[in-house]
Amino acid sequence: MSDEPQPQRNDQGWAPREPEPGPRPAADPAAGGKGTGGKGTAQRKDKRPRTGWRRLVPTWRTVAGTLVIAVMLLVGLFALGYYLVEIPPANAAATKQSNVYLYADGSQLARDGDVNRENVSLARMSADARHATLAAEDRDFYTESAVDLKAMLRAGWNTVTGKGKQSGSTITQQYVKNYYLGQEQTVTRKFKEFFISIKLDREKSKDAILEGYLNTSYYGRNAYGLQAAAQAYYGVDASDLTAGQGAYLAALLNAPSEYDVVAHPENKASALARWNYVLDGMVKEKWLTPAARARVTFPPPGQAKSPAGLSGQRGYLVQAVNDYLTSHDILDEDTLAGGGYRITTTLQKPKQDAFVEAVDDQVTDRLDKKNRPTDRYVRAGGVAIDPSTGKVLAMYGGIDYTRQYVNNATRRDYQVGSTFKPFVFASAVQNFSSTRDGRMITPNTVYDGTDQRPVQGWNGGRYAPENEDGVSYGDITVATATDKSVNSVYAQMAVDVGPGKVERTAVALGLPSGTPDLTPTPSIALGPATASVLDMAQAYATLANHGRHGTYTLVEKITKDGQDDIEPPRQQTGQAVSREAADTTTSMLRSVVDDGTGQAAQAADRPAAGKTGTAEEDTAAWFAGYTPDLATVVAVMGQDPETGAHKSLYGALGEARMNGGGYPARIWAQFTRNALEGTDPSDFDLQLQPGAEQQEDFPSYEPSDPDPTGGQDDGTTDGGPQTPDRTPGRTQGPSRSPGRPDGRTQGQTGGQDQGQTGGGTDTGGATGGGDGGGTTDGGTTGTPTDGATGTGGATDGATGTDTAGPWGPLSAGRP
Repeated sequence: MSDEPQPQRNDQGWAPREPEPGPRPAADPAAGGKGTGGKGTAQRKDKRPRTGWRRLVPTWRTVAGTLVIAVMLLVGLFALGYYLVEIPPANAAATKQSNVYLYADGSQLARDGDVNRENVSLARMSADARHATLAAEDRDFYTESAVDLKAMLRAGWNTVTGKGKQSGSTITQQYVKNYYLGQEQTVTRKFKEFFISIKLDREKSKDAILEGYLNTSYYGRNAYGLQAAAQAYYGVDASDLTAGQGAYLAALLNAPSEYDVVAHPENKASALARWNYVLDGMVKEKWLTPAARARVTFPPPGQAKSPAGLSGQRGYLVQAVNDYLTSHDILDEDTLAGGGYRITTTLQKPKQDAFVEAVDDQVTDRLDKKNRPTDRYVRAGGVAIDPSTGKVLAMYGGIDYTRQYVNNATRRDYQVGSTFKPFVFASAVQNFSSTRDGRMITPNTVYDGTDQRPVQGWNGGRYAPENEDGVSYGDITVATATDKSVNSVYAQMAVDVGPGKVERTAVALGLPSGTPDLTPTPSIALGPATASVLDMAQAYATLANHGRHGTYTLVEKITKDGQDDIEPPRQQTGQAVSREAADTTTSMLRSVVDDGTGQAAQAADRPAAGKTGTAEEDTAAWFAGYTPDLATVVAVMGQDPETGAHKSLYGALGEARMNGGGYPARIWAQFTRNALEGTDPSDFDLQLQPGAEQQEDFPSYEPSDPDPTGGQDDGTTDGGPQTPDRTPGRTQGPSRSPGRPDGRTQGQTGGQDQGQTGGGTDTGGATGGGDGGGTTDGGTTGTPTDGATGTGGATDGATGTDTAGPWGPLSAGRP
């Protein structure tokens, strides 16, 4: 062994010697990039730094770590929530409160009645009713967990993306909400609902949860629970419910008030669709055989019996306010049913009392049900609106809410008759429409008023409506045709304007777009549409407000726990039709009151405009009118008190025929006079279309046989024809409109119809084809050949978009 110091060796575990100063030897490529240290010296490979977009991408270690932490947090939160949230005591009975409804002046209008609930065991509920509920609400109830995360996420996504509020709740969650919590839509409530549902599912059986749900759910008609609902709708116990009845009650859970086909007969189609959905679900789940399903027919529910605390008009008003709140998404039905709200309405008590008094004086006190059986069918409805604000100031729903459940002011199942005619004329002015031979339509335009005269320019088939009592008027002005409510004139005018344009004008004025039987056909002019009294009051209020439409409102303020918790929606206003269109229509409706079928309205002692109307077979009679300050619509209807069927009012109240110029106009006049008592009369400030001013020379007419001995809607008596003792075309003031430049296209659309065909082309004259007959001043009397282009939007086989549809009865549209 040498005496010289030996080099230190790493492989022996000795401590390495400090390197000597100097440059480090370069790596030898042949040695694999290692330095002079040889194989025993490890060389660490340098790591390339992340550059560019790679710096933004997390590594797999980061992602995995984040996921682990997130899962741990979720597990921890779940465990914490499950530990902290306890199942509370039941609160349904303890926290149920009344809603208080106030008049505009703060005086009390009504208070909700007591809760109608009777709990029964699951064994006392028919199997069909239980299965129907599961088919409607939660078909996997017995096999699923207490919460459905997938459904909750889907419902949340649909709500966020604007597809409407949707429930992702299982029956267990709904029961927790009904029985343990409340209806408020808050994150805290949903958080509690989630954990209570999980705990409840572990502590109670599925049968117990289903029983609780069926005993706490709200079915409408103030009925909580299946037993109360079975009695309220069918007068039977829950144990006796059939598959059809159970399916209907299950359908109600989705929208209790909306699907009540007695309170809202216009919604029967949607209620039937939901009912069929439930039954089909029962078949799918094998709870009902296809053969048994085929034998099930829809079971109409009975008439409702209302709480005594809602007697008289109170129940109708409460129902109307609740419908307003739910239909405008201010409060949902479950939240409202929970109670505790103080709701100030727009209704004014003096005017409300005046409405009741007018109906009592003119109709109710004159009924003789013992000697006149038809008097049993008489119903009345009415609404008064402030044209400038859209506020509903008074509403008459019926004789007594506890005796006649359906609100006659809001139902949509009676034809409006000739009260629709002013919308046709307003549309004509709005759209600068002209007759088939190119004359602009004004109050002075002459039409052919021959009875059963076929309309010209319509390619949907022959249509020749009857005039009242078969009277033929010959050549007649639009103003006089409005006074006399001549069907043949207005049916032709609807075609000249374009039925599609007429429909759009009616909707713009205030009728709902989904109004039953509001179809773009020539019969639209005769009023087969079944709008409500409230709908018509909105439309006439728009005419009174110079064509400016404002959505109606019934609610001023809503408070809970002494605070303004809920802000009612602001009124949406806009110019529905031009001022000239509205005001020129008003000028003609003034003439109806002064010289036409609405003369009974003169008893209001105010400047007034209005129109009469009668439904087919006298099942309803209307008077729609307004002063500059108040728009009011009144209808007298016929309905069987036992079956709910529409009934003719021939002979009712001692009159051979029921017409709008009789009892409805008399109610209108008395109410308007008393409602405006103490205020100074206002006159109409009208701006008329060019050509609407009074003219002197008009063709006279002699009514053909038979003479109108029935005198429908003459406004004074119920017999005798009206004598044309005035100059048609009378206007109520000077026209301040600038007029239309000469040569402007007659078919130009205006207002809401700009840029739309509206059912065809308005060319200002008939071109092409032949009229098949002579032409009078009132229009063509023959049938045009295919290819003729008519004014006002009807083109035969050409560009018209109005298509033939259900035209309704030929006799619709009586004055």
